[in-house]
Formats: sequence, structure tokens, C-alpha cells
Amino acid sequence: MIKRQLKNILLTLVISTFALTACGGNNAEPTPTMNPILIQTQAVETFSAVLTQTALAAPSDTPVPTLTPAPTFPPLATNTIGVPLGTLPTTAGGNTSCYGLTFVSDVTVPDNTQMAPGQAFTKTWKVKNSGTCAWDAGFKFASTGGNAMNGVTYTLPTAVAAGAVVDISVAMTAPTTAGKVQSNWRMSTAGGQFFGNEVYVIIIVGGTTGTVTSGGATNTSAPATATSTSTPTPTATK
Repeated sequence: MIKRQLKNILLTLVISTFALTACGGNNAEPTPTMNPILIQTQAVETFSAVLTQTALAAPSDTPVPTLTPAPTFPPLATNTIGVPLGTLPTTAGGNTSCYGLTFVSDVTVPDNTQMAPGQAFTKTWKVKNSGTCAWDAGFKFASTGGNAMNGVTYTLPTAVAAGAVVDISVAMTAPTTAGKVQSNWRMSTAGGQFFGNEVYVIIIVGGTTGTVTSGGATNTSAPATATSTSTPTPTATK
């Protein structure tokens, strides 16, 4: 491109010089002509301007950015074979996985026992510590639903060993309103974490006074072959 422009400029200079020479040999009255030096100066300035524009239009060499190596991260920890992730230890102290309670039978007040309005009675359940940990002193047997019928939370005074079968009793009072009434109860740790079977008592208020002695295993589908041990039977007080 530059060579072509230079060639055009030189050709212009040659033609201009030839024209000036031709005009000099004519005897006619000379006509005003441009100064050859001025023409050369303008040609040089034009050529310089072309070179400057060409230099500005030409792309400059942009340095290629250097690549920074990516940081390396430590490998993820692998799980030990035989120890599943997220498995909690089965030990006492805040974790209830080792605690268990299984209903055995109704000792008193079988399901649907007839009660007079306001009648006082004591409900007793036979239950088994079916877990692998003892129930500690301070564990609570509390109402978890239905009508508590004035029953209060029972707190274990002593520990109950794993596998032991005990009777738990709660003193209650039938409501004064006639109808079918149910009261649900469950064991929990001293911190309030419930575990094991939820047991209940169902009475019919408004009929004749019912017998409130022993009954069969009518609460849940518990093993009927469980036998009582010599573990002392705790009783609830109001």
C-alpha cells in the first residue's frame, strides 16, 4: 500500500516538472505557474501524512497474557470401610438410640373400662426396658396426648437395667363429661427426648363404675411372653 502511494506521488512530480518545461518553450505570453519547490514540499508533506496514517492504522502487537497455574486443592477425605457416614454412636448421654421401651400388658384399667364422672383411679402399665442402656434415675414418664385426666409426670427414682420389666403407675381422675376418653403416655430422658412405645389408657365415662384391677395386653402389639423380674416397681404420686 505504501509503495503504491509513493509511486503515485513520484509520478505526480514527474508530470508537474514536464508541464513546467513545456510551458517554458512557448513564445506566447507566459501564464502563472506554481513554484516547483512548493509542489515538492507539498508532495513530501502528503507522503509524510500518509506514512503517519498508515502507522496509526496498523495493529500493534499485543503481548499474550501469561497463564497463571490453577491452585491445587487437597484431596477429599475418604470414608473408612465399615463405618457408614452419619452413623451416631449407640451410647448414652444425649443420644436415645440405645434406649427402648416395649409395652407388655395393662395391669389395671383395661381398655374401655366404665367410669363414673369424677371417679379416681390408678392406671398401671407393665413395660420392659427393651434397649441396650439402662434408664437412668431422673427419666420421665409423661403425658403426650389426649386427656391427661389430672395425671402428673412420673420421674424414675432409681435406674432400670436393660432387659428389666417394671410396673409404672399414674393416679388419674375421670372427667365429669360423659364419653370415651383416652390418655397417652411415653418415657423420655431427663432432657426430654422421648423413646420407645407410647402407651395409653381408654375409659368410658358415664356408665356404671368399672373394675379397675388387672387387665390383658390391650395397649399395643407387645410380646405376650415377656416375664416380670424382681426389679422394684416405681409408683407415681400426685
